[in-house]
Amino acid sequence: MAHFAKLGSNSKVIQVLTLNNSDMHNADGVEDETVGQQYLETHNNWPAQMWIQTSYNTSQNTHKDGGTALRGNYAGIGYTFDEDNNIFWAKQPHASWTKNTSTASWDSPITFPSVSDDGADPVVWDWTISWNETAYQADNSKGWKGTKHNLDGTDHADAAKTYDWNGSAWVEA
Repeated sequence: MAHFAKLGSNSKVIQVLTLNNSDMHNADGVEDETVGQQYLETHNNWPAQMWIQTSYNTSQNTHKDGGTALRGNYAGIGYTFDEDNNIFWAKQPHASWTKNTSTASWDSPITFPSVSDDGADPVVWDWTISWNETAYQADNSKGWKGTKHNLDGTDHADAAKTYDWNGSAWVEA
């Protein structure tokens, strides 16, 4: 099955349809995106150039089966097609995050924390980590927030405390 994203105004994805691969074959029997676009225009009354092929197996510019990634990410409703970079983008998660065209993903202005658990063997608790845009806008050295979470489901003694990532360690906020 082939998948096509239907683009609306501002290159927003408004629908994703599947198409039989046989409906994409050109006169030589080879799959051809433009043949699929023409088929969709004929059967859906939407201009051919507003149908863009997308791959269900592509995420963050990687094909899950080791094949060739197609257009950065599988298109979802609400995604935007970036024609200049040939990438489908999810909505920008936070105002400070920027596009990374190599990975077809959004990058935070501060690298994700490298410490994610207590370091014990076996691990007893880990960090529940989230981005706080308000904290970043107030102080651009902060943004990643963490709380401690026991893996056995019980409340951690420090569960009510919030920590900030300083680039190398968690510090109590």
